[in-house]
Amino acid sequence: MPQKKIRNMDELAKVSGISRPTLSKYFNDAASVRDSTRVKVEKALQVFDFRPNVYAINQNRRRTRNIGIVVPYLADPFFTEIGREVELACIRAGYSPILLSSHGSPQLELDNLESLRSLKPAGVLLAPCGDTSDKNAIASFAREIPVVLFDSNIPNIGEAFVGSNNDFSISLMVQYLCRSGQPPCFFEMKTPSNPNALTRRQAYLDSMAKQGETAHVFQVEGQGWNFEEIGSTEGGRLLAQGSFPTNTVLCSNDRLAIGMLAAAYKQNIRVGLDEKSTVRIAGHDDHPFARYTCPPLTTIAQDYVAIAQGAADILFQIIDTETPPSSRVETLLEGRLIMRDSA
Repeated sequence: MPQKKIRNMDELAKVSGISRPTLSKYFNDAASVRDSTRVKVEKALQVFDFRPNVYAINQNRRRTRNIGIVVPYLADPFFTEIGREVELACIRAGYSPILLSSHGSPQLELDNLESLRSLKPAGVLLAPCGDTSDKNAIASFAREIPVVLFDSNIPNIGEAFVGSNNDFSISLMVQYLCRSGQPPCFFEMKTPSNPNALTRRQAYLDSMAKQGETAHVFQVEGQGWNFEEIGSTEGGRLLAQGSFPTNTVLCSNDRLAIGMLAAAYKQNIRVGLDEKSTVRIAGHDDHPFARYTCPPLTTIAQDYVAIAQGAADILFQIIDTETPPSSRVETLLEGRLIMRDSA
């Protein structure tokens, strides 16, 4: 026979003969009730179709098992992948992750944090929008609820930050490109959406100086997260005009590079390492699509799993010990050079 559907815990208490406080105690922590009581509850659950509202249960706890995860743009496969890894880290640790996207909007970023506040989260893992974020509002939120930043850093906000060492990765890429061919030009948006771009530009300038090469930075108009379109239209324009003084272009991120690869294809410009190729293009991030471009994109791989697990581990330690670190912790992970056919 089909199970009778039960709408709430009060109704389950009425039909099962088990008191409401006992049921609440069981669903909060099954090990906290006597074995005989646990068996009685589990038998009732075999008869009646009832699933507790985990968020309602958490609201009644002094400290919930909810973990908020906020990323700037979930439509970007990079953030989809890293958000998934953060979710999995929370699930493995026994927490209930709540993944939200700010869609590149600083106001929606604040709205997401306010929505999480109402759920009394144990903590929040935040990849901020960046320079456009309302830093004072986020700092105020972080004084009430433990916050660990990942991917994009906002100095002095939150208990910790975990991300990639852009200085190291760009230096690694510049050294490789100079060693294997003509030195790279740097292609970026004039007003980048992600603060990592600013760090990468400076790292490029520093690395070119160390290599004894002349730096060439090309900044183009464009705002928002339509990187492929900007790479295709603006990068394509620079290719068509012959603006780059060398045959090598290092893009600030893989999505710009993917757009430039498309523009080169439309202009019958051969990209790669062979003798027939006239341009080399490289990027940064090891975007999930980078290995499938034509030609496959040379890039720097960020360790999604290590960033996600590292940020989550710090937050879990703060929650479990109820003690924030004595000073803000910053963890920068080294990227890995991925040499493919584009450069």
